[in-house]
Amino acid sequence: MTSMLSTGESRVPRFGFIISKQVGTAVVRNTVRRRLKAVCAEALPRVPEGTDVVIRALPASATASYAELSADVNRCIGRLERMPA
Repeated sequence: MTSMLSTGESRVPRFGFIISKQVGTAVVRNTVRRRLKAVCAEALPRVPEGTDVVIRALPASATASYAELSADVNRCIGRLERMPA
């Protein structure tokens, strides 16, 4: 689940991650967080300046591959890009 807020500030986009204990052990949660950080670094050019993006990792993300996480994040960012301001 992803939400995005445009602050109108002149700065690079920021990403925040919510990864609860339902996702798995600390090792699994940190792996998911690292993968999401890498995916977001790749998606950075698509996110408007001054935007805050929050990604909540669901329990299924523990077993998702990097490609699946990337597809999900990019799909959500694409959907949010099309939303009216």
